[in-house]
This record gives sequence, structure tokens and C-alpha cells, in this order.
Amino acid sequence: MTTMAMRSWDGLMAVLRWTSMAVLVFMVVSICYDATMRYVFAAPTSWSLEINSFLLVYLAVIGAAEAQRHDAHIRITFFKDKLPARIRALIDLTTGLMGALFCIILVWRGGIMAMQAFEYSERVSSSLGTPMVYPYALLPIGFAALGLQFLIDAAYAAKRLGPNNDEEMENA
Repeated sequence: MTTMAMRSWDGLMAVLRWTSMAVLVFMVVSICYDATMRYVFAAPTSWSLEINSFLLVYLAVIGAAEAQRHDAHIRITFFKDKLPARIRALIDLTTGLMGALFCIILVWRGGIMAMQAFEYSERVSSSLGTPMVYPYALLPIGFAALGLQFLIDAAYAAKRLGPNNDEEMENA
């Protein structure tokens, strides 16, 4: 990976991380506000549930790339840790490529959903009437970021499989 490309990727991930934190803070505040209005003043908001449902999708799909980047997904590695380093690298390469393929399919299908929602002016049937293109657009954006992270992981795994890494593989 080139240094410039990785710096750009790190910058994009930082932006997504900070926006995710801001979204989470907004969600906490708006849900507390809605709960207070609902149970104390008997006047619930008409927008909180709808907006927070979409923001939850944002957190899930945008946060997935960051979790993959830091290897923070839940997994069981008991057997994998007992395998030779070269086989572990091969498993990581296969996982990265399969994950990227899965993400490409979701970007494609999510893009179709977003384009159709835009074309037909789909809206949520609520008082807020949010255009569905916005929540649908989160899918291709989030899965594109996750797919790129899978490709980066696959490239690092392929590098570990290279012929110059025999000593490193023994120590891993």
C-alpha cells in the first residue's frame, strides 16, 4: 500500500469515527429528550423514533469498517491460533477476499435500492416524511468502506504470504 493512500484512508476512517461519535451523542440526547417529553409531559416527539432508527443503521454500517480495521469483531480463534503462520495468512487472505466480494454485492444492491428510492421519490409514511434515498444511501457507503478495509486486510495477508517473509512467519 502506498503511504499516501493509507494516510488518506486513515483520514477517512477518522472522519467516519468522529461522525459516528457525534451521531451516538445526538441519539442519546434525542432519546432522553423524547423519553422525558413522553413520560413527564405526555407530549412525545414525532421525529425521534424515525431519525434514531436511521441513525442506528448509520452506526451499524459505518462502524463496521472501523471495527474491521481494528480487528474488533467478535470471533473465536482457538483453532486458528494453533495453525502454522502461513496457513493463518492464507485464511486471512481468503477471508479478506470473500468479505470484499460480499461487500461489493451489497454496494451494488444498496445502490440500486437508493437509486430507485430517488427515482420514485419514496418517503417514509410519517409526519416527518423522510426521503428514503438517505437511509438507503448509507448501505452502499458503509459497505464500500467495509469492502475497502477487507481488501486492505487481504493485501496485508498476501504480503505475509510472500517469499521474503519466511523468518517472520516462523516468529508469528
